[in-house]
Amino acid sequence: MTVSSAQSGYTLPVFACATAMAALHWLRHLQPLDAVSVDLIEPSETVEIPIEQVSGIRAGMALAITRSNPGDNLDLTRDTPVWAVVEWVQSGQTEQVKLVGGEGIGRQISAGGKAAIYAYAQKLLQANLKPYLTPAEKIQVTIILPEGRQLAQRTSNAAFGVVEGLSLLGTTGISQPLSAPGQLEAYREELRYKASRFECLVFCVGENGLDLAQKLGINPEQLVKTANWLGPMLVEAGLQKISAILLFGYHGKLIKLAGGIFHTHHHLADGRLEILTAHCAKLGLPTALLQEVFQSPTTEAALQCLRKWDATSGKDWVNQVYGAIASTIDTRCQDYIQKHSEQEICVGSVMFNRDRQIFATSATGVTFLSQLC
Repeated sequence: MTVSSAQSGYTLPVFACATAMAALHWLRHLQPLDAVSVDLIEPSETVEIPIEQVSGIRAGMALAITRSNPGDNLDLTRDTPVWAVVEWVQSGQTEQVKLVGGEGIGRQISAGGKAAIYAYAQKLLQANLKPYLTPAEKIQVTIILPEGRQLAQRTSNAAFGVVEGLSLLGTTGISQPLSAPGQLEAYREELRYKASRFECLVFCVGENGLDLAQKLGINPEQLVKTANWLGPMLVEAGLQKISAILLFGYHGKLIKLAGGIFHTHHHLADGRLEILTAHCAKLGLPTALLQEVFQSPTTEAALQCLRKWDATSGKDWVNQVYGAIASTIDTRCQDYIQKHSEQEICVGSVMFNRDRQIFATSATGVTFLSQLC
């Protein structure tokens, strides 16, 4: 299958934006729309999004509904309903467009329960709604995902501190066919293009890494999304004779590389707690702590366990253990690239936790990060 045969769709923020636009149109004209034109901003193009239903709720309030379409992607949000309730606000609101997370929109634990409506979604909604308002008009937009709470149980949202629903997360309006057969070749094509422009590239496994890397000031053009195809992407980087790679990701994913697991999807291989425990044992951590780490339900829980021991014992196990893991990741990746492409590439690694806080960086990663930010 060629790359072009895989059909891309749109990310969840695009459908949230479309429903808000349709509901606002009802408030203005008391007429339903079958579709709306959404400016994606990233990329710079306008697309037609079908609207399933629009209705007034009461005077000054309307509801619109559409359904998510991520394209040829095994995305759990496919066909999930996306609602937006838009209402006029007469006073007491400073923002012209206030965004509210309703039922099914996740809550960020680290941000005091703030709705998980991230930067791109906010930018998209503001940019598409404000042109239809006069300077004196104000609206409140409540995004609702009726199935969001249930669907969130099948995601890793909780590992990133998002509970009770799904996130409106992403850096683009296009939903690439991540699970389609053309995925890897599409990623390789992107890597080849960027390899012709930059000597150092930043590999991000998922959207959280892409979003955080950009917030740190890393040039978006140097970011390469790998999904779980880290092994093949490292080899491709070798074939393209890249000088340096910075691995930037959630520790629960990147830790697999320290154990020689280069395809990181959990259906193929796990071993995360085993890898973490082995590094703990090598550094001489107490047996009781090793047992607690190994029996932890997740790597995030194991990290919290190490932090708790550090706080009570005055030790520095987190930095020692994850410093060793980061160094091992660098070495394993460099060896892997050398073995499969006969090229030498300098690799550094940066790991963040569920709160999207960087807490572990290899020595090489520190150098690369200082140069990129």
